[in-house]
Amino acid sequence: MLYIDPALSRSIKSLEDELGQLLFDRVGRRIELTPFGQETRRRTALLLEDAQELKNGGRQIASGDKGRIRLGLGSGPGAMFTTPLLTRMAVQFPKFHVEISRGKTETLVRLLRERALDALIVDARSLTPAPDLAVRQVVEADGAFLCRKGHPLLARRRPRGKLRFEQLLDYPIASTPLSDELARILVERYGERAHPQEMVTLSSDEITHLVHVAQQTDAIVLAIRAAGPELVELELTPALKAKARFGLVTVAGRAQSVFLPEIERLMREVQG
Repeated sequence: MLYIDPALSRSIKSLEDELGQLLFDRVGRRIELTPFGQETRRRTALLLEDAQELKNGGRQIASGDKGRIRLGLGSGPGAMFTTPLLTRMAVQFPKFHVEISRGKTETLVRLLRERALDALIVDARSLTPAPDLAVRQVVEADGAFLCRKGHPLLARRRPRGKLRFEQLLDYPIASTPLSDELARILVERYGERAHPQEMVTLSSDEITHLVHVAQQTDAIVLAIRAAGPELVELELTPALKAKARFGLVTVAGRAQSVFLPEIERLMREVQG
């Protein structure tokens, strides 16, 4: 006969009464978790993991011991923040471990939810809103059409130094996948031919590859200005006036890395 300690049985019964749901199905000599019990176990494991993370973080701060953060970066944020972030950590926190993953927003969000990443910096416009995701420290970056120095278009500018959008279409246009919001802005400014599906001929998730192509060819890349500091901005009439919005994303309610405030400070400094 299966024996259950009476004290344990009373504790389980008391907890079930408090929660208002059964945690176990008792069928003959078999005892199994109910669906509610399975969900309770899952959430309890997450709470214990968060508590351990907080404990470890407190020890790291108190002792100056090395810590670790796993950060996912979208294409634009990767170009803007990777070098400043790694430089900051190397100088100010030489024992700290920083692991950076690059990828599409959907992939990074999945890894965040699976606890393979601690936080993300992604284009807030490409993020599907969800109650379990918290977005903070949103910074903006100007978008622009960029080309190499000596590009033929630079000699074709009007007296005031501006170009018409149609002139860009004589050349390959490169871009990372663009949000629906940016696609709407482009069409409003320049017409249907500016829709990314029509306009973009070279596409990649990695902006640094596209910038390199623009440096070596007559291709024009649509990106944040900081992604191609060696490239020249093409001024259009009407002006593009489009900004990328980068947000620091975490899972709501989950214990966070004690070094996230340092990431937030860095985002503000790079933006400024």
